[in-house]
Amino acid sequence: MKIAVSSSSPDLESPVDPRFGRCPYYLIIDPETMEFEAVENPHIGASSGAGIQAAQLVAQKNVEAILTGSCGPNAFQALKAAGVKVIVGVTGTVSEAVRKYASGGEFREAGGPDVPAHHGMGAGAGTGRGRGRGMAGSQGRESPGPFFPPNWPGQGPGPGRMSPVEELEGLKKQAKDLRRHMDRVSERIAALEKKRK
Repeated sequence: MKIAVSSSSPDLESPVDPRFGRCPYYLIIDPETMEFEAVENPHIGASSGAGIQAAQLVAQKNVEAILTGSCGPNAFQALKAAGVKVIVGVTGTVSEAVRKYASGGEFREAGGPDVPAHHGMGAGAGTGRGRGRGMAGSQGRESPGPFFPPNWPGQGPGPGRMSPVEELEGLKKQAKDLRRHMDRVSERIAALEKKRK
């Protein structure tokens, strides 16, 4: 059995990336041995269709499930059609997420997408056709707005939503993971600058 995880960088201690279709890497992992393959996402900069193309890429790796922060409707449908379970709301490092999934406890398969269509790069960016009349997006259609991670305050109650206490703990953990990731990035920058001198 193999699973995929959307990742910010190509290592197991990287934070889980919150974007399925536009994450920099997918780590394809055997949860029993923790052996993995890092696959760079060639669709990260696609102007459209990134989610569907990413879903096809992941499905070709014969994974049982994808662990990610969020997944839009097009990618969700493509993954489901390929028989891949979609697990959203995943935070922490890739290795932590894999261990939690393998233990069978914390994660549940998503019943549907958790973000609107066109959630990625183009979200909220108008094409200039509104001519100052508040009609951002293509031909005056309303844009989907800014990105908010799953369970962000103000999204309202619903299946899979966290309580305020759970959300607070989750956000604290996510902040800690991000600080740890930033420390690693800073260390790498310092090492590369030292080599350059």
